[in-house]
Amino acid sequence: MRFQLLGPLALADGPDTVVLQPSKPANLLAALLLNANSTVSAEYLQRAVWGEEQPATARAALQTCVLRLRRLFAKHGVTGTAIEAVPGGYRITAAPPTLDLLGFRDQVRRAAGLDRDPEAELHALRDALALWQGALLANVRSEVLHRDEVPRLAEERLRAVERVCDLLLGLGRCGEALVDLWTATRVYPGHERFHEQLIEALYRTGRQSQALAEYRRVKGFLLEELGVDPSPSLRRLELSILRGEDLGSAGPEASRVIRGETVPLPAAAPAAAPTASTAVPVTTPAAAVPAGGASAIAPAGGAALAPAAASGVGPVPAVPHFTGRTAETAALAARLTAPAAAGPEDHRPLTVLVSGAPGIGKSALAQHVARLVRDAFPAGQLLVRMTRADGEPRTADEVAADVALALRESGEGRVLLILDDVVDADQVRPLLPPVSADGPEPAVVVTSRMGLGGLIATHGGWVQRLTAFTDAESYALLLATLGAERVEAEPRAARRLAALCGHFPAALRILTARLLTRPGLRLADAVDWLGDDPLARLTLTDSPDHSVTGLFDRALDRLDPRLSEAFAHLAQGPPELLADRGTEDEGPVPEAVREQLADAGLLEDGPPGPYRIHDLLRAHVRRTARIRDRRTEKV
Repeated sequence: MRFQLLGPLALADGPDTVVLQPSKPANLLAALLLNANSTVSAEYLQRAVWGEEQPATARAALQTCVLRLRRLFAKHGVTGTAIEAVPGGYRITAAPPTLDLLGFRDQVRRAAGLDRDPEAELHALRDALALWQGALLANVRSEVLHRDEVPRLAEERLRAVERVCDLLLGLGRCGEALVDLWTATRVYPGHERFHEQLIEALYRTGRQSQALAEYRRVKGFLLEELGVDPSPSLRRLELSILRGEDLGSAGPEASRVIRGETVPLPAAAPAAAPTASTAVPVTTPAAAVPAGGASAIAPAGGAALAPAAASGVGPVPAVPHFTGRTAETAALAARLTAPAAAGPEDHRPLTVLVSGAPGIGKSALAQHVARLVRDAFPAGQLLVRMTRADGEPRTADEVAADVALALRESGEGRVLLILDDVVDADQVRPLLPPVSADGPEPAVVVTSRMGLGGLIATHGGWVQRLTAFTDAESYALLLATLGAERVEAEPRAARRLAALCGHFPAALRILTARLLTRPGLRLADAVDWLGDDPLARLTLTDSPDHSVTGLFDRALDRLDPRLSEAFAHLAQGPPELLADRGTEDEGPVPEAVREQLADAGLLEDGPPGPYRIHDLLRAHVRRTARIRDRRTEKV
């Protein structure tokens, strides 16, 4: 026989359950079971049974209720559990197998001891929550118990539900978490932690517009009903979503679980993923990615990193809501998982170069594919930042020392290195041979704006060059970020916006971030607004470094001054300057210089066809020249 408190008060014997009718003895039994194995004073029991205003005969009536309960136990064959009269009151004995409340607490304690095994902890908590069978003490008519005991028990359950949702988020099972969270947020509208988890789950499943709508709904409720603002953590979450940041690991106690993967390499906190042509949100805090690096946008300011990440070496983070690049993803994944070629013991590891213009999504593609093929690299995966936060390149010796240290702490088998935002081949060459004969042999993915043809010529490898999005990829990005309802209501305007952004991933990402902050703005109106001055409008006002102009400025600052001058000449001149006119008539900018600019990701294509400059980049150079000329005139 088993007592059930976590729902209507009942007696259960296998599949048979007897729900007690509301009565004074039921009030008494509930009060005793809520304090099982402890002495409960007669005074408290009287208040629990009759309330604050008790009859004069309450003490004698309490004894009568005890007798009625004992007869009930005998009728239903309850053995091993008795109501004892002890000095000062009464006590009932129970154990986890005979009282669901004790069973629940026992399971929760057991789950807490499994914090290093998230799946086992989740399973234990699910078992504990399965003991709850409906509204707590629905058939117990005791104001004292519902005032003093029920809220405390409900809080125990809420903490368990919170933990389950944290574990689901940490394990990357956000869809499962949403099932619990939709209900929890509606039943407990003032419980901000549930709202925070729901918003996070929506964002992690690619539903940014719904996540922001939920934040606005919660904010309105808190202001209208309680007169308070959302908590700081909720406000920080909203800001992260608006910026498109990678939320990193989830779950307060699951620090080693990152979106469904237990990271085998040591780092207390993952570095943020770069934003991307291929990733919908901006996912790169500036502390993790250098200004002007391979990310589409290099923001200013960022959270402090764990030591491993701060050194520039850390685990490969997830790129949420990855969009497009289907062929490139498949090709890169196939290349990394192909069987190793036969060769001498000291042969170079597999090297893949992902190159292209600044903000085109090189880092996002590399990191997304790395996550897809992680099973092929049991020793782990490392993201190695090749430039500092100020854009200055790290020395080869410095990077090699950090990588060697991380590899010594990795597991057995192959390891994948992503060398992110490489400035030149000399940074990479010391990292390509195996670090030690005894250590795992790395495969290497290099991301760089530079073509690094010399590196490929001397060390071999395979090159994936990225260009701007196709029309379909741009439209898919808008769908993913703004939501199908908003985009499909104005498909022509959406395609016009993508065209105004030149299908350039960084521009599209900034645009969608701005539109998400103005959910009432029609896309057709946004077309007119953006078309007036695209470069000025493609900036996040609360974070000026999130801008197309800043991205291009940082890229041009890396150029040799003579190359920068030549590029400005090409961008401001007629298209004929970019044509291939043969060696006899190279024009004012020789082909060798144009090739260097193409190698730096600033010119597209080239001989035998003409070179091209992206429209936004050309407009930026011309706009910068006009501003410089005006300043010169004023002086």
